[in-house]
Amino acid sequence: MHLSLVQLAQFRNFEQVAFSPGKSLNIIHGANGAGKSSILEAIHLLGFGRSFRTNRQNSVVQHNTDTATVFSRLVDEEGIEQRIGCTRHKSDGFEFSINGERTKKLSDVVRKIPMQIFTPQSSDLIIGQPMLRRRFVDWALFHVKHKYADLMSAYTKTLSQRNALLRNYVNTGRAIDSQQFDYWSDSLCRYGKLISDARKSYLESINAEVVALYSQFIPEFKIELRYNTGWDKGMALEESLKLKQSRDLQYGYTTVGPHKGDIKFTVNGLSASENLSRGQLRILVSILQIAQMKMFSALSDKSTIYLVDDIAAELDLKTREHFLDLILETNTQVFVTAIETSQFEFTNKYNDKKVFHVEHNQVNEE
Repeated sequence: MHLSLVQLAQFRNFEQVAFSPGKSLNIIHGANGAGKSSILEAIHLLGFGRSFRTNRQNSVVQHNTDTATVFSRLVDEEGIEQRIGCTRHKSDGFEFSINGERTKKLSDVVRKIPMQIFTPQSSDLIIGQPMLRRRFVDWALFHVKHKYADLMSAYTKTLSQRNALLRNYVNTGRAIDSQQFDYWSDSLCRYGKLISDARKSYLESINAEVVALYSQFIPEFKIELRYNTGWDKGMALEESLKLKQSRDLQYGYTTVGPHKGDIKFTVNGLSASENLSRGQLRILVSILQIAQMKMFSALSDKSTIYLVDDIAAELDLKTREHFLDLILETNTQVFVTAIETSQFEFTNKYNDKKVFHVEHNQVNEE
């Protein structure tokens, strides 16, 4: 799978830009502020439906205009081409299109373009909020288990309903309808167990891949991934939910369940977030993403698209080379940014690559 064409209109500092990426490695270079990261940001919108740079999504739209557009041609493993587009309206949010048919349903587009990204903020996967680690696992399950999105939707709805009852109790002091409360609690347990089992199974599968890959970079460290379900260890979710019911009534929301789940990373038995250096954390994140891509390819017979922003700032030259070698082995289309092409002299060994220079709001192939 690869993008054969990327077009931007009124996106950030680009008025009109179009370029044809290669199927394998694409190096995008230019001075600071030239717009390299904006190119990745535009592609990222197609794979995630949001910017990776800001929560203010309207910022991608040029000043004095109302919309920004990203258009692409996607070629799948069978050589079939599809047209995927994304438009950001300042007044009406995102709108997506697949082969000319418009949709507001993000999952329709995201499922078409499985994508990973490595940025200077990627270490947050290890040291940041648990939500980021849940999202890491859920990304894979969303793409390889087609019912997982429905399962997550059902769980989210159930959690919302249970929380609404708890919140109403806190706000009004009126007794909760026990029949409704038991119904939503039972539903929460049913969906929650399925989600937790799926996450745990996936992490058990990917753990061996992570261990093998990490040993290539830092052989003296033994890495391990463990899933924390989000409720009391050794208990069923039903038991934990009943045990925490008084606390839920006090706080006005559900305090246990897979929405509180987390991944624990240990190195030689110690917390990775507390014992690894910044550089070692970056390597761990890169390994996790490579393992994710390898696992995804094995489970789905599809490849991914991988974005790497400012790789030279995150990985030293030796690690950078090995990192790209491993990614390209997965038959992945890669977009990587850098200030100078000299940061990629080792890529001379790759025959299938394209180099693009970003300057004066234009993207030119070299």
